[in-house]
Amino acid sequence: MSITTDLSGKTFLVTGGAHRVGAMIAEAIAQAGGDLIIHYRRSEAEAHETKAKLEALGAKVRLLQADLEDEEACRSLIEEAFAIAPLKGLINNAAYFERGGWQETTMAQWHKHLQLNLTAPFVLMQRFSQLLPRDRNGTILNIVDLCAQKPRTSHIAYATSKAALESLTRIAARSLAPRIGVNALALGAILPPSDGGDTQSALRELPVARLASAEELQRAALFLLTNSSYITGEIVHLDGGKHLI
Repeated sequence: MSITTDLSGKTFLVTGGAHRVGAMIAEAIAQAGGDLIIHYRRSEAEAHETKAKLEALGAKVRLLQADLEDEEACRSLIEEAFAIAPLKGLINNAAYFERGGWQETTMAQWHKHLQLNLTAPFVLMQRFSQLLPRDRNGTILNIVDLCAQKPRTSHIAYATSKAALESLTRIAARSLAPRIGVNALALGAILPPSDGGDTQSALRELPVARLASAEELQRAALFLLTNSSYITGEIVHLDGGKHLI
């Protein structure tokens, strides 16, 4: 028996897909024959660069700009995406990540993390489930973080929002089954921290003592996206074993 990943004729919306993890997942989808709608907020130049790269792989790619801190913009994003092509899947990757300890975290930081990292995925998932035709199956992949289980006291608002998104993933999986599978990837050391954190110090704490490769991330994402008709509500840790210690 031959098992291959073929996403031909299927379109996926990736939020925050212009760079970093979002672009890596989008590339995996394109390599598997799928088409992309790439959301971005401010990274227009990077979005166009990613679009050109994915089109070189043979994918049809459209770019949509939206501020996901605006709930109505979230709904409009899904509606615009469905107007372009009937979506097969939604990848909630866009996130806000800022350092802030217990005493330093402001209410503005708190609300911004919860709005972008939790409320936006909820609104997007809700509207996705409403617009997906009743005779079609869909898939949702949420990008969460190791800190949901290993609280990061230096990033309180971020860690809290990702822990809540992990819980929401399981709730959505129960609520939307069997038509829509919902899973999450809990990431550890994939790329150097965007806030300038010490990568080498983080790696010394890992059982495997290295960053994940792009291919490892891509294989994990494709596995969940293509097996969600039966695997749902799972949180897969791609963290080099950090959750074990």
